[in-house]
Amino acid sequence: MTREPLSLIYEACVDSLEDAIGAQLRGASRIELCSALDQDGLTPSVELTRKCIEMLTIPVMVMIRPRRGNFVYSEAEIQQMEIDIAHFKVVGIAGVVFGLLNELNFIDVENTCHLAKLAFPLEVTFHKAIDFTPDLLKAFKELNSIEGITRVLTSGGMDTAWNGREVIKAMYDLPERRIKIIAAGKVVPENRVQIAAFTGVTELHGKKIV
Repeated sequence: MTREPLSLIYEACVDSLEDAIGAQLRGASRIELCSALDQDGLTPSVELTRKCIEMLTIPVMVMIRPRRGNFVYSEAEIQQMEIDIAHFKVVGIAGVVFGLLNELNFIDVENTCHLAKLAFPLEVTFHKAIDFTPDLLKAFKELNSIEGITRVLTSGGMDTAWNGREVIKAMYDLPERRIKIIAAGKVVPENRVQIAAFTGVTELHGKKIV
């Protein structure tokens, strides 16, 4: 039996108070709170977020995503994201999670910088929108140049973290890497240590991570 390193961080993706409490009881290190997980996660309500913070002892990251679909946002949608970040900053969350691309599916650097600055001093995770970019390593290098981005969530551009393990490892080994990498994509108790050992990452994410 493989012994799990004590330093691994397991971030559970949940969309209800019940699931958040259950994830903590099963050993989650951190929560990513969303609504509508059947739509890959949207912005949760402030009320649900407050309840989770009251009931949990582990950090809560909050998804900032105003709609389903792609990650190319209109000016009005970005304004909604600004409003949501401002609302969540005062309730005691650990950080926010968002991802913005331009019409060519490269990182929307200008608006990502703007939202990261607005979120400060919260932690900021750039989510799996990065997996839709045409050059993932180039996109990752861009993210490393944006002040305020603390993590990136990725499956290495593949359908699962294990299938994208080579790219995740390349991201982890990037000499100029400043930000942390969270491996995501069908990460479960049966493979999470294996993924961490191969890629070098110490943070892993999933709906069934614990």
